[in-house]
Amino acid sequence: MATATLTAPGGRTGRRRPQRTPGQRAGNFFIYFLAWSLVVSILVPVAYIIIGGFRSNSEITQDPAGLPATWRIENYVDVLVSEVFWREVLNSSIAAIATTLFVVTLGLMAAYVLARYRFRMRGVLYAVFAAGLMFPMTVAITPLYILVRNLGLMNSLAGVIIPQVAFALPITIIILVPFLQALPREIEEAAFIDGCSRLGFFWRMVIPLSMPGVITVGILAFIASWNSYMLPLFILNNEGSFTLPLGVQAFASQYSVDTAKVLAFTSLSMIPALVFFSLFERRIVGGLTGAVKG
Repeated sequence: MATATLTAPGGRTGRRRPQRTPGQRAGNFFIYFLAWSLVVSILVPVAYIIIGGFRSNSEITQDPAGLPATWRIENYVDVLVSEVFWREVLNSSIAAIATTLFVVTLGLMAAYVLARYRFRMRGVLYAVFAAGLMFPMTVAITPLYILVRNLGLMNSLAGVIIPQVAFALPITIIILVPFLQALPREIEEAAFIDGCSRLGFFWRMVIPLSMPGVITVGILAFIASWNSYMLPLFILNNEGSFTLPLGVQAFASQYSVDTAKVLAFTSLSMIPALVFFSLFERRIVGGLTGAVKG
């Protein structure tokens, strides 16, 4: 079948774009409609919470879905000057950063061994990590609570960090193994010929080349830890060790009649995760794409 060409003003030729049929246009419209509907359904609750923090309680009671008659920043200011809010931000930051560092470090080392070495029971070990994806934390929360209590880690951030690392390792290893398997063997052989040790090859070559996957699993681990609610709810009973998700619940219970301030507190607690995810969204998509290709 011949393909028509177009001649550009500079004498260049190019292929003419094929005409879309009505069925294709209708299909594309349906896909875009579903995509925009999903985006709106996600953004509307977030926008309602953020805007509600600028309203008064009387306005929310009279017209819950309306816009502020006067934009009030007092609710946000009251939260920002609160020592409780910043203490919970610090606790969440410590838990999220520590979880991310341990997940990336341990996951990268385990994935490197599974991807680059051949040994007995390697497939079984990889299957064990893959099976970890089928057991969410909510299923194991009761035995996990007993284990943390017996270890004496109740009411401490360590009691939250260690289980979060354990439950984040399976997805981390599943994502990183294809990255490390895709590294050419020739690079490893050339490094050994030049006198590079196995540990030196790992630090100098493996980590830089697998950085897209490392960034992806790091972002996923950070956001999961920041938004974690179920585990801190069982482990942390002291308000001084509360993370932000628990702080939102405690604040909402304490100021249940002050809806506007509760919305302001909720908005400020979720903004860091939204900003963090928005800044690194392309990194996440690129890392997951690389893992699928590998």
